[in-house]
Amino acid sequence: MPLLGRGRPASPGKRRAAGMPSPQVRVDSPSGVLAVVPHLMGYRPTKSIVVIGLIPPRARIKIGFRYDLPDPPDAVAAEEIARHAMAILARQRIRMAIGIGYGPGHLVTPVADALRVAAGDARVALREVMRVEEGRYWSYLCKDPACCPAEGVPFDPVAHPAAAALATAGLAAFPDRESLARTLAPLTGAATESMRCATERAIGRLASLLAKQQKAADGSGLLRLVADEGLRAVGEAIRLYRDGGQLADDDQIAWLSVTLADLRVRDDAWARMDPDYREAHRRLWTDVVRRACTPYVPAPAALLAFTAWQAGEGTLANIAIERAGCRARPGCRARPGCRARPGCRARPGCRVTASWLGRWVDTGGGARLQAAAGCCLWLDAGPGLIVRR
Repeated sequence: MPLLGRGRPASPGKRRAAGMPSPQVRVDSPSGVLAVVPHLMGYRPTKSIVVIGLIPPRARIKIGFRYDLPDPPDAVAAEEIARHAMAILARQRIRMAIGIGYGPGHLVTPVADALRVAAGDARVALREVMRVEEGRYWSYLCKDPACCPAEGVPFDPVAHPAAAALATAGLAAFPDRESLARTLAPLTGAATESMRCATERAIGRLASLLAKQQKAADGSGLLRLVADEGLRAVGEAIRLYRDGGQLADDDQIAWLSVTLADLRVRDDAWARMDPDYREAHRRLWTDVVRRACTPYVPAPAALLAFTAWQAGEGTLANIAIERAGCRARPGCRARPGCRARPGCRARPGCRVTASWLGRWVDTGGGARLQAAAGCCLWLDAGPGLIVRR
């Protein structure tokens, strides 16, 4: 179908002036939906089932989330995925959705079929259910060969105007999940050795503070000095990054990572995560996660997961928790999507995941769009997708 509207988004980070009309890009085809999905998730899905939840007015995108396809095919797992997807939509009071499977038919079809059955039982209207493979898509709902031929419909998600609009709005799409994960990969080579030495110095500084506190007349508050120094380091680091700066000194990063192991310091940092500064906070905790020595990664990784969740970056939040090496039970309430309080005392080793299925559920959708300079995404009643700024 043709592109029904057009518009040029404003520069990332700039707010639209009051009274100005909302530029928009309206898309009314499956190709447009497929062009949008990588920007919702932050990467181009493979061997996945993606569910997009839509709400009024005009079917605005509320949430997008992804499951790994069972490989080899597993009917029980497919039903679990479908039921879980419907449960997520129900909690959000969503009654309309789109399902998209990425991969070969023998893997996608069992899950797509289960999704259609579960949606019917849950009274969720599926606007479309598609399979995508090697630059073509097939509809499970359309039976018109003129519209949906047996050989599939070719599409180019990168060249689509909606993809360009979302990229301009700051919603990048990595080639795959592994590429996104590499943005949090630990440093290697000489940098690793330098951080190891810096961490040893930080531990020595910690020991000196403990020895100093032990000499106190009443012997109380053994860790008070450590906590005070950690709180000071956190405050200085947050101010630096909010002002556009960056920690370049290994000793600063090492001291921050070591003191964050104190729950008082970590919780103070957590409470300071004002969503208005989420991009600055994400830069800060990304730097600490990448450079910290392994034993001191969990706390900054949890903080990064929280800030990513604030920005609607569910995939990045999950990857951050993977870096923390979390192994807690699936029912853990400390995951970014559980509305955990900033003062949550969950152990650094708790598993932050949106799924009880034992497989990752990466989330994106409306929150991620709203985080990018006020950009919103709609599926118009036409049907059609509208990108608004």
